[in-house]
Amino acid sequence: MSHPPPPPSVPPTPPTGPVVHDAWTLPSNDNVNPYAFSVALDGQWFLQKGKMIAYYGQIDFQAIGAGPLDHLVAENFHSPTHAADWVVAQGRGRMLLADRSYDINSYDLDEGNLTIRSGNLLAFQPGLSLKQSIIPGFLTLIGTGTFVAASNGAVHFVEPPVRVDPQALVGWADCPSPCHHYDHAYLRGVLGGVRALTGLGGASGEEHQYEFVGAGQVLLQSTESVLAERPTGAGPAPGT
Repeated sequence: MSHPPPPPSVPPTPPTGPVVHDAWTLPSNDNVNPYAFSVALDGQWFLQKGKMIAYYGQIDFQAIGAGPLDHLVAENFHSPTHAADWVVAQGRGRMLLADRSYDINSYDLDEGNLTIRSGNLLAFQPGLSLKQSIIPGFLTLIGTGTFVAASNGAVHFVEPPVRVDPQALVGWADCPSPCHHYDHAYLRGVLGGVRALTGLGGASGEEHQYEFVGAGQVLLQSTESVLAERPTGAGPAPGT
């Protein structure tokens, strides 16, 4: 006499609720989720003010030009226009970085040269030297190390020759600075006439692009909206 097969095993119900982290379970130099990054600090990092949301351990934050870290700053920081926006995080521990729920990712440079929109750059390791780009609103990282950046949506890498919407541009690596390209036929059309009469209307990516040529890579975010500006280090307005 045959016996009925045993009932199928039921997998255990996965636990519900939020994932709770501590100093030992946070990832090391990796994303906690798409919107936060965990730095395993053992030494120094350069950090844009207002981008650290929490930390474990013994970490001090020194303003650029404060004095004790002048030698480090002299070797790695060469952007006087942005000096007031940055600090040096020094010590040992875990440091969480985020920027208003934008996508956060880390990138590695190996004797590289990358120019990035200044508002997108959150932090970088000494070993990378920060310089001011000749393109207004952009900074250039040169050397070897890791940096963390925000973007309004996922980042895509494309190769030149290519023309891109300035609002979607995050940065470019190992290629010459872009040139401006204007679609004059578009501007001479109806929209151009309206603009000439009224002065109204903004430039879109269909009218004006950055043109890249040569070898290298261009970094694009998946939206035509630049990260909203906020005074660095400032908290949210009351009631928001």
